[in-house]
Amino acid sequence: MAESVPTMENSDEEDLYNVPDSYLKSYCEEENTPPTPQSDYVPPPGKVTVLNAGQETVSLGFSLPDNSVRYTLQLDYSCNTQRDRLITEDSSTVKVEGLTPGTEYTFSIVRIADNGNQSKATSLSVFTEPSPPVQLTVYQVSSEFLSLRWDTPAGEVESYIVTCCSEGDIVQELTTDTNLTLSNLNPGVCYSLQVSAQLRNGRISKPTVTSVHTKTHLEGLLEDLGLEQHYTEKLSLSTILQIDEKNITDEPAKCNSDIPWYFLKKLMMVNVTARNVKCTSTSAAVFVFFDKWDSKCELLTNQHHKAQIFLVGNHQSKHFNLNALKKVATKLGLTNSNIILKAKHMNDADFVKTLRKTVSNVVENSKMKMRIEQMADIAHELGIWVDEDTSECQAAKKNADVITADIKNILKYKEGQLPLQGQIWKELTCLEKEEFRLRKVGSEDIEKYKSDLQVQKTELRKKQNSYDMSNAMTCFINAISSPGIERSYFLKWMRMNLDNVSREKLSGLREQYKEKCKNSENKEEIKDIDKQLSNSSLGTEHFFREMGQIYEASLSLPETDQSRQQLQHLPKLCAELLLDGFPLELVDGDASNIPLRWVSDVLSQLNDLVSPKNKILVVTVLGVQSTGKSTLLNTMFGVQFAVSSGRCTRGAFMLLIRINEHLKKELNCDFMVIIDTEGLKSPELAQLDNSHEHDNELATLVVGLSDITIINIAMENSIEMKDILQIVVHAFLRMKEVGKRPKCQFVHQNVSDVSAHEKNLRDRKLLLQQLNEMTQAAAKMEKKEENKSFTDVMEYSPDTGNWYIPGLWNGNPPMAPVNEGYSEAVYELKKNIIKILGSCDSSVNDILEFTEWMKSLWNAVKHENFIFSFRNSLVADAYMRLCTEFNKWEWEFRKEMYTWVTKSETRISNYGTVAVKSEVSDMRELLTRLKSEACTVLSKWETKLLGNLTQYFKQTEGHVYLVEQYREDFANSAKSLRREMERSVLNQLTAAADIRQGMTELDRIKENHTKELEGRVSGLIEQCREKKVQMTDKELDKEFDKMWKQMVNELSFPEQKAANVITSVSHHLRENLSRKGSHVCQLLSQKNLKNCGLQPFTYTAEGFCKKVKNKLSKFFNIEDQVMALQKTADHISMDCTQFVTEKLGKKNNYHETYIQEILHIIDERLQNNQETDIEFEVSLKQHICGFAAREFQKMHEDFIHVNDPYRCLNQNKEKFRADFKDVFHQRDQCQKKAEEFTNRCLEPAVEAFVNRSLGPDIIGEMLTGQQFSTRMFFQYSVLLDLLSKDDFKNYQSYICSYEEYVKKWTLDQIVKHFSNQSTTFKFEDQHLQSSVRSINNAINKAKTRKSGNLKTFVKNVCQELGDKLVISQDALGAFMILNNADQEQFAHWLTECVKDMTNTLGKKFKHTNIQMKLKKLHVNPQDELFTKLIGCGNQCPFCEAPCEAGGRFHTEHWTSLHRPEGLGRFRWRETKKLVTDVCSSSVISDNRFRCNATNGEWHPYKRYTDFFPDWRIAPDASLQASDYWKYVLTKFNKQFAEAYNAKPADIPLMWRYITPKQAEASIKESFNIK
Repeated sequence: MAESVPTMENSDEEDLYNVPDSYLKSYCEEENTPPTPQSDYVPPPGKVTVLNAGQETVSLGFSLPDNSVRYTLQLDYSCNTQRDRLITEDSSTVKVEGLTPGTEYTFSIVRIADNGNQSKATSLSVFTEPSPPVQLTVYQVSSEFLSLRWDTPAGEVESYIVTCCSEGDIVQELTTDTNLTLSNLNPGVCYSLQVSAQLRNGRISKPTVTSVHTKTHLEGLLEDLGLEQHYTEKLSLSTILQIDEKNITDEPAKCNSDIPWYFLKKLMMVNVTARNVKCTSTSAAVFVFFDKWDSKCELLTNQHHKAQIFLVGNHQSKHFNLNALKKVATKLGLTNSNIILKAKHMNDADFVKTLRKTVSNVVENSKMKMRIEQMADIAHELGIWVDEDTSECQAAKKNADVITADIKNILKYKEGQLPLQGQIWKELTCLEKEEFRLRKVGSEDIEKYKSDLQVQKTELRKKQNSYDMSNAMTCFINAISSPGIERSYFLKWMRMNLDNVSREKLSGLREQYKEKCKNSENKEEIKDIDKQLSNSSLGTEHFFREMGQIYEASLSLPETDQSRQQLQHLPKLCAELLLDGFPLELVDGDASNIPLRWVSDVLSQLNDLVSPKNKILVVTVLGVQSTGKSTLLNTMFGVQFAVSSGRCTRGAFMLLIRINEHLKKELNCDFMVIIDTEGLKSPELAQLDNSHEHDNELATLVVGLSDITIINIAMENSIEMKDILQIVVHAFLRMKEVGKRPKCQFVHQNVSDVSAHEKNLRDRKLLLQQLNEMTQAAAKMEKKEENKSFTDVMEYSPDTGNWYIPGLWNGNPPMAPVNEGYSEAVYELKKNIIKILGSCDSSVNDILEFTEWMKSLWNAVKHENFIFSFRNSLVADAYMRLCTEFNKWEWEFRKEMYTWVTKSETRISNYGTVAVKSEVSDMRELLTRLKSEACTVLSKWETKLLGNLTQYFKQTEGHVYLVEQYREDFANSAKSLRREMERSVLNQLTAAADIRQGMTELDRIKENHTKELEGRVSGLIEQCREKKVQMTDKELDKEFDKMWKQMVNELSFPEQKAANVITSVSHHLRENLSRKGSHVCQLLSQKNLKNCGLQPFTYTAEGFCKKVKNKLSKFFNIEDQVMALQKTADHISMDCTQFVTEKLGKKNNYHETYIQEILHIIDERLQNNQETDIEFEVSLKQHICGFAAREFQKMHEDFIHVNDPYRCLNQNKEKFRADFKDVFHQRDQCQKKAEEFTNRCLEPAVEAFVNRSLGPDIIGEMLTGQQFSTRMFFQYSVLLDLLSKDDFKNYQSYICSYEEYVKKWTLDQIVKHFSNQSTTFKFEDQHLQSSVRSINNAINKAKTRKSGNLKTFVKNVCQELGDKLVISQDALGAFMILNNADQEQFAHWLTECVKDMTNTLGKKFKHTNIQMKLKKLHVNPQDELFTKLIGCGNQCPFCEAPCEAGGRFHTEHWTSLHRPEGLGRFRWRETKKLVTDVCSSSVISDNRFRCNATNGEWHPYKRYTDFFPDWRIAPDASLQASDYWKYVLTKFNKQFAEAYNAKPADIPLMWRYITPKQAEASIKESFNIK
C-alpha cells in the first residue's frame, strides 16, 4: 500500500503509516478562522484522502464543503526529481498520472474562484507503490551455490530482500543492496527464489519470483568436462563412433573437456565388459586395496553406504601407517575381521587364500541382495538418469516384449513370423545364380531356359507376396518407424530379449562346434551343428532381412499397387538406422546372397540423407573363422559386431562411421564404412556344405568394395591359413584385372613378442613365399599367368604390410585378465590404417558409386569366370570419360594437321608464281623443308598427346585408376595416329609437289603465249592509231581476228601426251604383292589389269574341297568362307570406290600416291579378316586397281585437256579482244579491271579457301554432340534411332550392311544438324571475313610501297596472300596484259569490288544447301566421322556386333551389347529355325559351337578364346541387358526368317513381354547412359 502524510503548510513531515483513521481525520481538519465575506472567501478543499497509490498514479478523494459554487482545483506535486501541476474542475476525485514508482511526492491543493481568489492550501505526502526488481536471472548454478542478478527498479530503493525456499520452507533469507550468490545449498534440489525491493521508509515491493534446480554432482562433473548437454541428451552411437584427431593422436589432454574423449578412446580400446563393477551404494561388499593411507580418507568416510567395507593392505610396505589405519577403521566402525593385512609370516598363496575365504563368506552370508531394477532408486539418489524412467524407453520395451514374448521354438517362430527369408529366398538365390552360371541348361535352348528360370522367379515372388505381413513384422516396422531415441531403445531391447531367448541354446552349440572343428573327421556332426546354429540364431538382422524381402517382393507388383506404395518408405528407415550407427546386413550368410535391390535402395536413401557429404572409404577384415576378426574391428573402431566362439557373424555386415570435420580434409571423405565378414572355412569344413564357393564369392566381394583389406591371421592356424590365402589372393588378382587395387594389411594375432620385429622376419619371408605360390596358382586358374608374384598383383611390402598383435587374454578365458598390449597394438594398427587411407592417391567413392561397385561385383561373382564376367558402370564411366578426352585430343591433333597441310599445299600451289617470294631454289628443296617441318609438328603433337595421357592418369578424381589397364592401348593409339597422319601428310605433300612441278612447263608455255599476245596487240594498236582514222568496233574486230589467226599459226603448241596410268597402277600392285610369294606372280599374269573391275566383284570357291566345304558350311548354317569374303570384298570395294570418287571430284592430276593409298586401305581391312587367302587378295586387288586405273586415267586425261595451252589461250580470246578495244579507245579500265581481278582471281580463291576450311569445322561441330563423342554413345544413338523408326528394312540393313548403314546414318545426321543454313554460314562467314581482312591488309600494304606500276602493285597483293589463297595463274596472267589502269584508282575500285564480292559470296553460301556444300569440301566430314567412330572395324565372331573399344590399336575387342545369334543368320541344324541364343549367354554355358575357324569341329563356348583370343565376350551386365535385340527378333521374327531363308525362331515366353520402353532402357544400361 502507498502511504500519505497530510500536513499544513510549512509543517514538518510526519510518518502516518498504519495510524488509525480517526487520527488521520482529526489531523486533517482546517483551522478555526473567522469567516470572510462570501465574495472574497474561497473554502479549502476539505478532507483529502488517498484513494489509491499505484506505481505511476495516485488517486485523491475530496470532501467539498460547498457544492453551490463551482471552483477550480489546482494540484501542485513534486519530488526530488520532478515538479508538476494539475488544474481541473471541482471534483470529488482526482487522478494524477506520470509519477515515478517508489517515490515520495508532496501534493499542495488549493481551490480557485472565477475571480482569481484562492483558498488556503492543503498539503499531503504520498509514497507511490515501489516496483519489484526486473530481469531476475540466475546466471550461475552449481551443485552447492547459485548466483542471482537483477536490474534496479525505478524509485528510491534502499535494499533488497532475497528469500530462498525449498518445498515451502524458507532455507535462507538475506538483505542485500546488490546482486548476490547463495551458497551452502544442496545438490539436485529445486529452489524457489523471491526478490523484493525495500524503500527508505521501509516499504517493500511485491516480490519477483523464479525457480531453479541446483545441479547434481554428476551434472557438475559433466559441466567441468564439457559434456553438460549429455546429462539429458544421451550420447548417440554415431557420435561415439565418430573418427577424429583425438582417436588417432597420442597427444595428452590439454583441458578438462579433452579428458572424456581420451577416456572414451581408451575405453573403446579395452573392448571388454566390466566384470561386476558396481558402486558402494549397490554392493554387498567393497574391498579397498591400499598401500599408502590418508587418514582423512574423505572418499570413504563421506559415503553413506550399506556395503561392508574391507580394507586390504600390506603390513610390510614402507608407507604403511598403523595409526592412520586405526583412525579410519574407527570412523567407519570396522572390526578386525574387516581388515586384511599381509603380515611378514604370510606368503602370497596364504594371503590369496584368506582373501578368497573372506569373499566366499560375504557372498554366502550377505543379506545385501538387490535386483538390477532396484538399483534405479539408488541411481536417482545419485542424480544418475535411468533410461527406464523415460516414456520412450518404456514404449520401446513394450514393443520389443510384444514381438519376443511368443518365441518358444526359434525355428518354428522364424517359419511362422519371418517366412519370406526361409526356403523361398534360398530358392530364389539358387535361381539367380543359375541364371548366370547355366550349369543345368543341358542341350536346351539357352534363352528359353533363362526365360523359364525367370518364370520360376516370378512365381516365387508371387508366393512371397501371397503372405500377409506377420504380426511380428508389423510391430517391428511400426517400432522402428518411431522417433529416433525410442527406435534406439527398441533395438536395444530387441537385442537383449533375443539374446536371452537364444543364448542358452547357442552357447552350447558354439562350444560343440568349436570342439568338433578340432577334428576334421567329424564332418557330418559339424555339418549338423552348423545347421542347428543357423536355425537357432535369431537376431535383429533376421527381422531386417525379412523387411528386405518384403520390400523386394513388393517391387514385383505393379507400381500403382497400394501394397507396393505402402512399403516404399522401408529403405529410408534402414538408411536412418545406418546413419545412427546400426549395422546393415550386406550379404545374407544363410542364403549366400545379397538382396541387391533392397541394399541398393537403402544406400540410395542414405545418399539422399547425407548429400553432398557422401564420400566414403571402406575398411574390411577377412580371415579364418574364430580368429577374432570382429573383436579386432570392435577394438579398433569401438563398434559392436557380435563376438564369440564358433561361427558367429554370418555373411557380411557394414557399418557407417562419421568422420570429424577436421579429419575430412586429410582423408578426403565424410564417412568410413566398416565391413565385418563371416570367417572363411578351412577346405575340410568347406567340403561339408560346398561353402568354398561362398567363401570365394564373399572374399571377392568385400575385397572389391574395400579401400583397405585387413587379412587376419591367427598364428596357431598358420597351416590352415595357407589354404585360405589362396581365396584372398584370388580376390586380389580379380580386382587387379578389373582395375581396382585395394591396399592390404596382414595382421598376425596371438604373437607372443610383438616387439621382436626382426625375429618375425622369417615369418614375413615365409608369408611372402606362400603369397607368391598362391598368386601363381590363382593366376593359372584365371588364365592370367603373367602374374608371377604377389607384388605383381598389388603394392605390398613385407616390412610395412604386416602387423603383430598379442593375444586378447593373459591366460585362458573367462577368468583370464585382458591383455592391455592387445589394445595398444590394435590402436597402432588403426593409426596406420588411417594414415594409409589418407595417403591414397586414387579418387574416393561416394555412396552411389559404392552401390554400383557392389552390384557389379556381385553380378560378376555369380558367374564362374569372374574376370571375364565383370562389368561395372563406374569402370564404364571412367572408360567413357577417357575415350571422350582422348577423342578430343585426337581431334585437336587431326585439325591442327589439316590446317597445316592446307597451308603447305597452298605454298606448294603458289610456288613459282608471283604469289610467292621464294627462298628456295627448286620444288624438291621446298618439299624436303615441308616434310621436315611436318615431322617436327607431328612429333610435337605426338608428345603432347602422350603427355595429356600421362597427366590424365595422374589425377585423383574420375576413378582413372579403374582404366589403368587401358593406358597402353591408348598410348599405342596415339603413336599409331602419328604414323597414320605422317603417312597421309607426306603423301599429300608429295602429290601436291609433283603435280605442281608437272604444271611448271605448262605455266611457262602459257606465260610465253601471253607475252607474245601482249606484244602483238600493242603493235596492232599502234598500227590502227597510225591510220588516224576513227575505226569502228567492227573494223577493230576484223583487225584483231586477223592478228589472232596469224599469231596462233605462228605459235608452237607442243602436244601434251597422257601418261599410262594403268602401267603405273600395275607396277604398284606388283610391288605391293611382291612379298607374298611366287604364286602371286602366276595369279597376276592370269589377268590383264585392263580387263579387271569391269563387272561387280564376285568371289567363288574353286576346287572340289572348297565346294564341299561350302556346302558343309551351309548345312551347318554358318556363314561360310565364300559368303563372308564376298561381304568383306563388298565393303572394301565400297571404301575404295569412295576414295576414287573423292579424288575425281577434286579434278586434279593423277599421282601414284593415290593407288598406294588404295592398296593401303585394302591391306588394312584384310588384316582384320583372318579367313582371307592369297587368291582372294590378288583377285580383289586386281578388281579394285583395274577400276581405279581406268578412272584415274580418265581424270589424268581430263586434267591435260583442261590445261592445254592452245585451249587456255582460245578460252580468253574474247577477253583479250575487249581489252584491245579499251586500250585503243583509251577508256578508263580501273573499275573494270578491279572487277575482273576480283571475279576471276580473288573470288574463286576465297571460295576455295572456305571449302578447304569448312570440313574440319563441320567435323568439330558434330563432335560437340554426345552422339559422336565416343563409340559407345555412337552405337547407342544409332540403335535408339532404329528403335524410334521401328522398321524392319532399317534393322536388316544395319545388321547385314553395318558399315554402309552407319555411313549413311552419319551423313543423315550431318544433313539434319546443318539443315538450317545459318549453322554452316556461321563457319563460312568466319573464313570469308578472315580472307577479306587478309585481302584488305594486302591492298593497304601494297599501297604503301608506291610502286607506280599496276603489275607490281598486283604482284605485291598476291605475294601478301600467297600463304592463304591459291590464285589461278591463268586468270592472273590474262589479267596482267593490256592493262592501262591507274594504280590508285584501281586500288580504290578493288576495295569496293571486294566489298561486293563479300556480299555475293555471303548470299551464295546462305542459299547453298548442305548437300551441295559437302560435295565441294576438301575434307569429307562423313568419312572422317565414320573412320573415327567405326574404330578397328572388328565384329563379334558370333553375332557380328561391332567392337567399341577405344583407340584403333587396342589389344582386346569388346562390345557392350550382343545379339541373338539368329540375327547373324545362325539357325538350328535340324529344324532350320533361327537361333535365339545370345553369345554373351552362350560363353558361360556348357554349349558348343563350330564354324570355319574350328574347321567344322565342335568346340566349347567357354573356351571361345582358343580361336578368338582378341575378343572379350562378357556376360550381359544384367538379365535385361540384351532386351533390345530380343525385342527386335520377337517383333520381326517372320521377316528375318524370310530374309535369311530360315524358319522363325521359337521365341521364349518372357521375350514377348518386352516393351519398346524396356528395350530402350536395356541399351541405356548396356552403354551406361545416364
